[in-house]
Amino acid sequence: MNRKQINVGLIGMGIVGTGAAKVLVENADLITAKVGIPVKLTKVADKDIVTKRPVELDPSVFTTDANELLNDPDIDIVIELIGGVHPAKEFVHTALANGKHVVTANKELIAKDGHELMDMADQNKLDFMFEGAVGGGIPIIGPMKTVLAANRIKRVMGIVNGTTNFILTKMAEDGADFDSVLKEAQAMGYAEANPTADVEGYDAKYKIAILASIGFVCRVNVDDVYCEGITKIAADEMRWAKELGYVIKLVAIASASDDGKMAIRVHPVMLHETHPLASVRGVSNAIMVNGDAVGDVMFFGPGAGSMPTGSVVAGDVVDIARNMVKNANGRVGCTCFEHRDVTPMDQVVSSHYLRMRVIDRPNVLAQVAGVLGANDISVRTVVQRQRLDEFAEIVWITHPATEGDFRRAVSELKRVPVVTSVCATMHVEFPAGSKY
Repeated sequence: MNRKQINVGLIGMGIVGTGAAKVLVENADLITAKVGIPVKLTKVADKDIVTKRPVELDPSVFTTDANELLNDPDIDIVIELIGGVHPAKEFVHTALANGKHVVTANKELIAKDGHELMDMADQNKLDFMFEGAVGGGIPIIGPMKTVLAANRIKRVMGIVNGTTNFILTKMAEDGADFDSVLKEAQAMGYAEANPTADVEGYDAKYKIAILASIGFVCRVNVDDVYCEGITKIAADEMRWAKELGYVIKLVAIASASDDGKMAIRVHPVMLHETHPLASVRGVSNAIMVNGDAVGDVMFFGPGAGSMPTGSVVAGDVVDIARNMVKNANGRVGCTCFEHRDVTPMDQVVSSHYLRMRVIDRPNVLAQVAGVLGANDISVRTVVQRQRLDEFAEIVWITHPATEGDFRRAVSELKRVPVVTSVCATMHVEFPAGSKY
């Protein structure tokens, strides 16, 4: 390549866009040294070009029309940071059709339509990078595609949503209820005015679909990902978790079995306090990857934010610019070449937590244990707490059982006369190779 400068266009000057712009501008000299020629942000498209951003850019680079950027023959790399599927997909499609490399942090777009856009990039020998789509400032996409590429990935498990992790951390440490902590998270800017995508698990669902597709080298239909949020977690579960030596987290899990199937799920989990993910607090994220050769590796860091996510977006730009200089674009494209069937959720095997309220009389434990045993569920731990009235509260931790067997047992327990209510259920995870 004989050109003297690589030009970058940015669509979306929001929180992440501002961070990416700051990195590209303030570290321009370092980036030039690493690439070999200048990499310059020459055009920015946003609906709001009036609000002052904390980055030094000439006013002439701003436009409200993304097409000015997409159709500019001098723009080499397009960064898409507006979020959602539409019109982001159309913008990316146009950029690729016009021969431009693309960087995005749009997890919903990648999870739902990434394969189509990556195929298009491959056909045109263009780079399409999305490190910022998962884990905020944590490098995870690149390592899985390159450093861990020789491994057969068996399992990916992580805390991939900072908002829910902040809420659950505060509930556990302060004894507060969900609604009050959510309001605090919104006031601090950790949660959106409409927090549905975070608290119902959709954000984590998109992210684990992306990680599973890379790890298991297959295309994942995001609709096949089981998803359960945190809105039903009560303060009682936080107290019981602490007493029993557990921490509650919203965890995304993807696992591949030897029969060629995969199971992908997002839901609250009681993690034993010795589990590596149990100590991840606040808005931090952490992702564990298990490969057949490397074993377990863990990636930890800030899961969101202007500068952390902006830094990995800018890092993708630098990577593409280096490829351009060396005429090596399109080197690592889509790796989804296998097909895997999805294991139904009712066949997924896990330990479980079960809290119930019962009439305090003899033989109650035996009756409940009998129902569990009849459904192939063995008990790891059982604790009973006496109440001041005629009722008692019992908490059970089971050994691994299928989700279907556990749900059937819970359904049957609700019909047992001495059980007045099944208060809560949750999945339980222990460290790999744990004695617990």
